[in-house]
Amino acid sequence: MKILDKITLILFSVIILIISIVMLMLMFGWTNLTTLTTLYGKLIANEIASNIALGVLIVCALLAIKAIFFGGSSSSNDKMNGDGILLQNESGKLLISRETIENLVSGVANGFENTQSVTTKVLVDSQNSLRVFVTLMVLPNTVINELSMNLQARIKEVVKKVTDLDIKSIDIKIKNITTSEENKEV
Repeated sequence: MKILDKITLILFSVIILIISIVMLMLMFGWTNLTTLTTLYGKLIANEIASNIALGVLIVCALLAIKAIFFGGSSSSNDKMNGDGILLQNESGKLLISRETIENLVSGVANGFENTQSVTTKVLVDSQNSLRVFVTLMVLPNTVINELSMNLQARIKEVVKKVTDLDIKSIDIKIKNITTSEENKEV
């Protein structure tokens, strides 16, 4: 969310809060309409307060127009979507789902000689950064540190090549060391 959108949201929230409190005070009889009109008259009578109120109202009106007519557009080419990453350009949109990236990562991990039972999970954060979690089993005599470094480098390379997306982090969990290659997933 951009800073102007945050300011707009905060400003409108404060205005709605004030209106709600005033309406509640009127409904429960904690104040009356005469008191409010007196306060309003004093605000208008004071030139400085009147100018400040006018400025705030103009800014609110402009922010409202911006939110109503230009709220859906964004200057960003990538947007996060609950299902993945939405890429936009002048020709249209492309949604790359998390499942697509997970399958891509699983395929890379299964391509390594000493890996078995690979499961992956991909998270997309609000900055469109990908975090990849890989859980796998390895065969005996596997140099785990070397395997994980090679696996991380290869996953980053393949995901960048296929989707043009950068991965923020790749966390690898070695679930177990197996004793056979019977369950090797292809």
